[in-house]
Amino acid sequence: MTPTRTRVLLVTAVVCALVAWLLLRPLYSTLPPLPWTGVPALLIAAAAEAWTGRDLRARILGRSGAKPALPIYVARMAVLAKATAHAAAVIAGLAAGFALYAAGSLPASIPKRDVITAGVTFAASLLLMLAALYLEHCCRVPRDPRGERDAPPPPPRPADHFH
Repeated sequence: MTPTRTRVLLVTAVVCALVAWLLLRPLYSTLPPLPWTGVPALLIAAAAEAWTGRDLRARILGRSGAKPALPIYVARMAVLAKATAHAAAVIAGLAAGFALYAAGSLPASIPKRDVITAGVTFAASLLLMLAALYLEHCCRVPRDPRGERDAPPPPPRPADHFH
């Protein structure tokens, strides 16, 4: 698995913003006001991922008092971080598209509230994306500080019972 590229996240967000903007053109007047309830969920997820990254980094580095992390746990956290970063990019794009479209109707009270809610949702999704990228970074095994690499494993020996 390769590290998440910020360029891919940016393209995802821009495409989702464009799609949201295009979909809102015919549908905005029929939609209820944008709910703010997603913001706390995004912030709680961001805090959880950042905390998990901090804890995991200590475990990988073998700091005193931290029990070692199992490789499967680290792999699962890396996959979670990658998926969360992409989901946060989608949410950020949708919120940006919503804010851009509603900003065209700012004198009205509902679009003004929608722009504020979409802007706060966008900011919360950016925090989640940063926390996910941090967690992904914390899953990396550090390089040997002396610059030495571990010796490659010896080649397999032929089985004695085949000769």
